[in-house]
Amino acid sequence: MTEFSPQEISRYRRQLSLAGFGREAQDKLRDAHVAVIGAGGLGSPALLYLAGAGVGKITIFDSDTVDISNLHRQVIHSTEKIGVNKAESARQTLQALNPESTIDVVEERLDEHNIVEYLRGANVVLDGTDNFATRYNASWACAVLGIPHVWASILGFDAQLTVFYADHGPIYEDLFPVPPAPGSVPSCSQAGVLGPTVGVVGSAMALEAMKLVTGVGTPLIGKIGYFTALEGIWEYIPLVGNPEVVQQVREHGPTQGAEAFEEPPAADDSVPTVAEVDEIPENALVIDVRNPDEVEMFAIPGTVKFPLSRIMAGETPEEISPAQEHSRPVVLHCAGGIRSARAVEALNQRGFTEGIYSLRGGIDAWLDKQ
Repeated sequence: MTEFSPQEISRYRRQLSLAGFGREAQDKLRDAHVAVIGAGGLGSPALLYLAGAGVGKITIFDSDTVDISNLHRQVIHSTEKIGVNKAESARQTLQALNPESTIDVVEERLDEHNIVEYLRGANVVLDGTDNFATRYNASWACAVLGIPHVWASILGFDAQLTVFYADHGPIYEDLFPVPPAPGSVPSCSQAGVLGPTVGVVGSAMALEAMKLVTGVGTPLIGKIGYFTALEGIWEYIPLVGNPEVVQQVREHGPTQGAEAFEEPPAADDSVPTVAEVDEIPENALVIDVRNPDEVEMFAIPGTVKFPLSRIMAGETPEEISPAQEHSRPVVLHCAGGIRSARAVEALNQRGFTEGIYSLRGGIDAWLDKQ
């Protein structure tokens, strides 16, 4: 066992003095390499606690950038880091928290072509992603490399947590043999999420990683922890692994391949090419084509509320013709710009071709600029 410096003893003394943990476990943490996929909601608390605990090397994978709408739960980032790559932003925070840890960053997106090599050498992988392509790729890579795979997922007020470990327990494909249909599982941006819920589960992911590295405690292998935030209750559901599933994944690669979960939109959901604007002109007629429940949450003041469903059914907002007679631009918006583009296309086909636009990025982009 390597000796600890006075600085290390000072930093970790509350763990070193913990009965059942002590120097041996702390030494294992210092020698460990933990890979964390995603520096978002789940990754934020997990990374903070792993670095704070003294994990010797942490590799962070994230190709996304910090966004203001995520800061309520992605607490490793700050307002001044908006627009910065999440992995790099997280690295800066962790180095400030604990200079003793080595923090590596990979801003490239993980896929079936690079994930095995990127994860090679890690002792534990934490999967804090929110897309099925990366989850299946991570499961396959961990099965191939024999690495324990700490996984969690959040949906609304509920969360799931477990440890997948090929040859020692179930893997992700035992729980999800096939991916859900595209669009059937809402994202956090669609369903919403409370920051503390993510914090509870992300912290629990870090704890599972520490148990796996140190051998202290019993990792959550063969059980799914189900957390109900509104009741503050954890329930545990047994999960049995099938060795044939592991063998199939190792032999055939990620379930259906990563591309299967990132299919291009169906024809009726495709984004048409229409006239767009990045800003709303001062004298514009603004039409909100979102659903009533979305409008109830927040709406741009002074907008006309006219859902896309009515436009696609053949109706036209009566305010458009007077606006065009007075040379006022007409700007339609939705949440992200897709539905409003479809609405503009439908109106173009009815003869409204001049001075009618879709707001690029929708109300989400508008809010980010406020």
